[in-house]
Amino acid sequence: MVGSSTSEGHIERGTGRDLFLQSVHGLSRYCLAIGGISLSFMMFLTVVDVIMRSFRRPIVGTYEIVAFSAAIAIGFSLPLTSWMKGHVSVDMLTGKLSPRTRGILNVATRCIVLVVFFLIGWRLIRYGLNLHRVKEVSMTLQMPFYPVAFGLGVCAFTQCLVMIGDIIKIARGTYE
Repeated sequence: MVGSSTSEGHIERGTGRDLFLQSVHGLSRYCLAIGGISLSFMMFLTVVDVIMRSFRRPIVGTYEIVAFSAAIAIGFSLPLTSWMKGHVSVDMLTGKLSPRTRGILNVATRCIVLVVFFLIGWRLIRYGLNLHRVKEVSMTLQMPFYPVAFGLGVCAFTQCLVMIGDIIKIARGTYE
């Protein structure tokens, strides 16, 4: 089927009407790549720090860098995880509902998530602007906090786009 969602969560190339879904999926995959790089870096840094500690030469600021990397890894992996329905879902109740009622419930929950993540993204951008204005930095390495806040804000807005994509797929009957 042209433009339908496949089991792997991506959109087959089709008509121009699927450009939005293709773009959101691509953006989500890009975010996941950043999150994966951050996770890999965090693991590498931790291993090297443990090895260096055995030689009494720990890497200064590892705790701060790992904390920043963890925030990036979690935040940037969220949109594609939602796109692919990789989150925890309880189907015991919804499985007993009619397809129409299930669709209404899915749209309602997507709308709630859309509003919540819009507010989170908006507040993270505002928080990042405030951190930039006051020049807030980490204690050991003096790394600025605002890029992480901005990045997580962008991820929250990307999550909003994923929810809009879900609503479109529900309306078309291609969500499940």
